[in-house]
Amino acid sequence: MNTATHANRLRHFPITFLAIPLGFAGFTLALQKGGALLALPKGVSTAHLWVTIGLFAITLFGYLLKATRYPKEVAADFNHPIKVNFFPLVAKVLLVLSVIFLSRNMVASKYLWFAGTALQLLASLAIVTQWVNQNHFHLDHLTPAWFIPIVGNLIVPIAGVEHGYVEISWFFFSIGLVFWLALFTVVLNRMIFHHPIMEKLMPTMFILFAPPAIAFIAYYKLTGEIDAFARILYYIATFLFMLILLQVKQLLKIRYFLSWWAYSFPLAAKALSSILMFHLTHSMFAKVLAQIEIILLVGIIGVLVVRTVRAISRKEVCVQD
Repeated sequence: MNTATHANRLRHFPITFLAIPLGFAGFTLALQKGGALLALPKGVSTAHLWVTIGLFAITLFGYLLKATRYPKEVAADFNHPIKVNFFPLVAKVLLVLSVIFLSRNMVASKYLWFAGTALQLLASLAIVTQWVNQNHFHLDHLTPAWFIPIVGNLIVPIAGVEHGYVEISWFFFSIGLVFWLALFTVVLNRMIFHHPIMEKLMPTMFILFAPPAIAFIAYYKLTGEIDAFARILYYIATFLFMLILLQVKQLLKIRYFLSWWAYSFPLAAKALSSILMFHLTHSMFAKVLAQIEIILLVGIIGVLVVRTVRAISRKEVCVQD
């Protein structure tokens, strides 16, 4: 490949590439917490952790290199009504890694949490400011991907409480929960009463059940109990998960895009919520559901890896939209 072609591909390096390490981070955490349900060796999650870190380093380096050489293209991404929502994926990867490292290295977990929390706050303020001040966004631009920038705050308490930052964790939980409720209403209105989401972004429908699943885990971390509100969060996540599965016939018709990686992290979040529900209530429903979700997650990650490698080898990514 000549230099000009390399430069052109770097110019079109998509911010959505960061969904890959996020998916692997969620997958790693699901294996770490739920591997025993499937009798998986403990070393499996460790191997996937190093894969996650490697993928995160490569994709982040790629986008930072694009930022240094093509700042105008990065600015265009940030001003784009859909692409802007993927910038906080960096913070989300760091926050999920901080949870993974809780049982491995508390010092590393703490520094990852500090970095992820700071970036999450900056991203939330910057993107919500852009939302309210822009004049070029339209309702058709609205998809469940809009949950990513602000609802990512719900991840903060999961490790934050363990590190002793309880009030800070409540601060971020409050932001994530209220904005999830507001955005959920708007997104549902858009999906029911307006044009269908474009094919390329249909996989983002999986994001619908991620916020309540994560909120359930975060709420338990903050309160230490499974009360009525915790159950509401878990069961609405379960209902939305079932609802999205009914759309599988449509989803199977979609051509491959990097947006397929939107299947991965939400499913990991849902599996983690079921694992937690099982451990706390010993519910057979939660146990069976967790096993199904982990198996489904393993299968989806396998498909995503194969299709992504194939797309990269065929030069179908890093091309102009």
